[in-house]
Amino acid sequence: MIKKILLHASSNTSVRHVLFWVLAFVYYLSASWGHSLSKTMLIEVTLFELLLQMFIAYSFIYLFIPKLLNRNKRLMFLFSAITTSYVAYLSFSTFISFRWMKATGTHSQYDLFFERIVSLSQYLRSIPSYALPMIILVVFNYYRKQKETATFLEQKRTTELKLLKQQLNPHFLFNTLNNLYVLVLEKSDKAPQIIGKLSEILDYVLYQCKDKYVPLYKEIELLENYIVLEEVRYGNRVKVSFEKQINHDVKIAPLILLNFVENAFKHGVSQELNTAFISLFISTLSNEIVFKLKNTKPNSHIENSVKDKDNIGMRNTEKQLELLYQNAYSLDITNTELEYTLELKIQHNGKV
Repeated sequence: MIKKILLHASSNTSVRHVLFWVLAFVYYLSASWGHSLSKTMLIEVTLFELLLQMFIAYSFIYLFIPKLLNRNKRLMFLFSAITTSYVAYLSFSTFISFRWMKATGTHSQYDLFFERIVSLSQYLRSIPSYALPMIILVVFNYYRKQKETATFLEQKRTTELKLLKQQLNPHFLFNTLNNLYVLVLEKSDKAPQIIGKLSEILDYVLYQCKDKYVPLYKEIELLENYIVLEEVRYGNRVKVSFEKQINHDVKIAPLILLNFVENAFKHGVSQELNTAFISLFISTLSNEIVFKLKNTKPNSHIENSVKDKDNIGMRNTEKQLELLYQNAYSLDITNTELEYTLELKIQHNGKV
């Protein structure tokens, strides 16, 4: 039961804040309890000061930081911070002067009050005590938001990766199985090869690429297997060249490149009545992976030249690149009436 309460408290922001202020109140009281002559005065002063600290803390957390500082309104933020802290100091001075300070023969309570509110040194000394709880809450709030953001991004990356794994076109599998059926009927020597390639693709997509990054050579093997199956499907209607210059053992996000190659066959070959050409190039430099793709486009595609990168698969791939590589990649696409070219560069710096 106690464990459940603690777990609920740790996950509830309001409960955490209440516990924080209760602990702060207890701490302030315990720190001065043994030295205080008037326990009533100590409790009242501590409670009033705590209310002022709460006022400052939540003004910063929910107003000044999000509305001013995060929007680059630094002068307004500085003015608001100084004004709020002085209002708190003025309020505390009023409370102390007229509630607990006693007049003397030479100084009335108004005199004592006036001395406090015009004293720059007393005001500056009061700032740390007012600001400390606010700083603690801001730090914890920032840490919590960073943790939530990191968790959200990780979940989004995982979701996007699953989406990319689902990009393997069902029509590709159907056509491959259909071609395989014909080859089996013809007792073609290619049938065992096709079965092996398809098996390798499915094994890789379903089981081997669960990590965020995989060895680049595995992705190259996937592309080669995919190309073999598509060449069987289209026969003499397509010519594919694949040049590889792999000089470094690096890793890459899985299935990123497959979607580009799928698009090349889908938009460059499927509607071509003559011979389509697809050119692939991949290399690894000391700090980046370079992938280039070029495919011809059928004449029938000229009438309605739609940007291939606007399809769902391409958008998902670009989102995945942004999530995994952020500013460490570049994607340049040129889409003309007769040709589609793509160049992807991914900085790895030896880390992936």
